[in-house]
Parts: sequence; C-alpha cells; structure tokens
Amino acid sequence: MKTYNARNETTTHDWYLVDAADKTLGRLASEIATRLRGKHKPIYTPHVDTGDYIVVINAGKVKVTGNKRKDKIYYSHSGYPGGIKEITFEKAYSENPGTCN
Repeated sequence: MKTYNARNETTTHDWYLVDAADKTLGRLASEIATRLRGKHKPIYTPHVDTGDYIVVINAGKVKVTGNKRKDKIYYSHSGYPGGIKEITFEKAYSENPGTCN
C-alpha cells in the first residue's frame, strides 16, 4: 500500500452554493469549514489546499438558538494597549447580516 499525497497541480476546486435560511449558525459554520479545508474529499492532504469554493446565500435568515442574539459578543483587538473592541451579535446582525459568523 502507498500513501497518496495530493499536489496543487492535481487538485480541483468545486463551487458550492449554500442556502443559510433557517439553518443553525454553528452547525452551518462547521459544515462550511469542513468543505473549505477539503476534509470531505478522499484526497485530503493537510499541507495542500484541497478545499472547495463556497457561496452563502440568505445569510440574513440564519437561526441562532437560546439567548445568543443578546449574549454573544464578538471581540477584535488592534494590537495596541486598550485596543479591544466588542460588538454584540444583535448589533452586528442589524448592521450587516452577512458578516455574523
């Protein structure tokens, strides 16, 4: 038996259209992450980009469970002292529904 190692020249990237309407945010994100890395393919090789291209539609209709709309907080840091910023899911979702993931 030999181990197969994929190469950049031999890999193919497919396009997938994902409809996010009425799907749970976390489950959808993990499904998309698997496809982006290429772990669903039998030729998966960690050091080679074997993933596919993903287009998400209806991102504004994604479901979140529990109190995550009010309680979930996204943090970003500029790298400077005191440069931490936070925004709640509810505010980020109201400004741009496609960026909440």
